[in-house]
Amino acid sequence: MATGYFFSHRHILDIEHLSADDIDYIITTAESFKEISARPIKKVPTLRGNTIINLFFEPSTRTRLSFEIAAKRMSADTFNISASTSSATKGETLIDTARNISAMNPDIIILRHSFSGAPHMLSQYVDAAVINAGDGTHEHPSQGLLDMMTVREHKKKLHSLKIAIIGDILHSRVAHSDILGFLRMGSEVFVYGPGTLIPPGLEELGVTVCSSMKEAVQDADVVMTLRIQKERQNDPLLPSFREYASKYGVTAEVASWARPDALIMHPGPINRGVELMPDVADGTQSVILDQVTNGVAVRMALLYLVSGNS
Repeated sequence: MATGYFFSHRHILDIEHLSADDIDYIITTAESFKEISARPIKKVPTLRGNTIINLFFEPSTRTRLSFEIAAKRMSADTFNISASTSSATKGETLIDTARNISAMNPDIIILRHSFSGAPHMLSQYVDAAVINAGDGTHEHPSQGLLDMMTVREHKKKLHSLKIAIIGDILHSRVAHSDILGFLRMGSEVFVYGPGTLIPPGLEELGVTVCSSMKEAVQDADVVMTLRIQKERQNDPLLPSFREYASKYGVTAEVASWARPDALIMHPGPINRGVELMPDVADGTQSVILDQVTNGVAVRMALLYLVSGNS
């Protein structure tokens, strides 16, 4: 990390605008917070008096819960608003919702939305700090950060690694954040999936688009499988689940092509037997539950940092 480094971001909207120093600092901060979750009393007064709003316009379990747990472990006041219980059901626009929430003077708004760019727009209309909890097919920065934290925890580094990402790259905001993050930290990224689900232009970022599973996974340090994003597909862009599993599912044989100490990862929820076979998901190389644990620590770090602590 550069001498005299200072974390200067008011919002966390994407990985794209985070430098390698920013990523390193966030992960290091998260590592310092992880110990809190192992205490008998899992609470510190760090954000006491802060008001945090979870504004979720899409279903979520892990992300929403981990942000809420992170906030409560730091003694912040948290409030959850979902699309089904908001005035959006009455026709209110996101901007009007944002302005009304802003008038109540929250300190941080965590937004998940089906439209790419929604958190960026929200940040222009509110005084609160905004954290992107996933926007359309754009990015999911906190997931990308917790994935990098998990890899660094096990590999002791983030540079000079081979990262294989398998599945629906086109619609996966997790894939986009992971690709940008791992490349920025000096690793190589290889992707493989149905041709209809590989976006054009990936090679321009420095990604290797593979023509076979073996090419992608061979000697990989990390194998990341992605959930099929059926809800984001207007047209059928992939075969049946059975055919997908036979060609793109990560089996024990596929995992054996990677390095013996390779990590098996998945952002969840897993379609068991489709993207990832159960024996691999539950195997000794799987760090999926570590990703969940680290998700709370990363989100604690993000809440802490956008609150002006650095």
